[in-house]
Amino acid sequence: MLATLPAAAAVCLPPLAIDRSILDSVSAGAWVAFNISGGKDSTCAAHCASLELDRLGHPRERRIAIHADLGRAEWRSTPATVRAVADRLGVPLIVVRRTAGDMVARWEQRFASGKRRYEALETYNLIGPWSSSALRFCTSEQKVQVIGSELVRRWRGETIISVIGLRREESTARRNTPVSRPDTRFAKPGNRAGTRITTWHPLVDWTEDAVFAAHAQYELPLHEAYCRYHSTRLSCAFCVLASGHDLQAATRAAGNLDLYRHLVGIEATSTFSFQPQRWLADVAPHLLPAGLLADIARAKLGAAERRSIEAAMPAGLRFVKGWPPRMPTVEEADQIALARAPILFRHGLGNHFPDGPGIRARFAELIAVRDAR
Repeated sequence: MLATLPAAAAVCLPPLAIDRSILDSVSAGAWVAFNISGGKDSTCAAHCASLELDRLGHPRERRIAIHADLGRAEWRSTPATVRAVADRLGVPLIVVRRTAGDMVARWEQRFASGKRRYEALETYNLIGPWSSSALRFCTSEQKVQVIGSELVRRWRGETIISVIGLRREESTARRNTPVSRPDTRFAKPGNRAGTRITTWHPLVDWTEDAVFAAHAQYELPLHEAYCRYHSTRLSCAFCVLASGHDLQAATRAAGNLDLYRHLVGIEATSTFSFQPQRWLADVAPHLLPAGLLADIARAKLGAAERRSIEAAMPAGLRFVKGWPPRMPTVEEADQIALARAPILFRHGLGNHFPDGPGIRARFAELIAVRDAR
């Protein structure tokens, strides 16, 4: 469902944040890429920045919108919203995707890799599938990497302004967000082609109320997550950082139900909850079939058992950079072998180091590899 807020009387919106770096790049005719997610902030940032670029005399033919499509993890209505925003801006839309699979595939790949590594005793604990606030590969791999790589590929040797709708009010982590900053991840200083990317945050000082006011004043497309389901933010349909309220809002959209059940299925097979303190299955259990509810009940028992087992493993051998830190004692090796057995069995993995001597032999191999590096 694509909507706009009812037209409102003109209000005094805050000024856009802009600095000398952006002004100089605009004067030089830089390419401008509006990063569009379908969310309120990226839409507002793109529209208001475009108005400012018009005022500064920047040529419209050097502007594009770019969107990183997360595949199955997206709200089903997001592609239409993104297209509507680009049409409203009057610029071409470029849609990019991670070639190795969408966000759901990435979670599945992470758990498959984690199981292989656990089976080979390359990790001390079993690693779950999900991204987190401390490990946001969802953003870095699915959005930042694919967008940055595409911009550099298309405009090699050019100056590029990447417009992003970040606001300091959103979180303590964003409190020090600058107006602009050089992005050297994809265009290193002094690169042979001379490509330069600068990230611009034109709404950095805006409030959420101001963003919605701009939507109403300019009649900008607004995603159904806000206007129909009253979510407070837009990201993946089910985001590892979302509040319980926003997760429940997502379950009310019929287009998200297959995804909801699929992600709960990953919880069931992995025994890892979608968020550290919340099982996605508990958000809307009435939407789950009886078989899946039974699988989740077993998964919760499995998760409790795994946490108890791993907590009792020798603490001095827990994973650190340069792991393993040392050879386990004979007693520690016996403990590790005993602890790993039920976890390996639960996930159908081979127990290649079933006893203390096998564990110590494997640690000796790992330490030799570590030292050789």
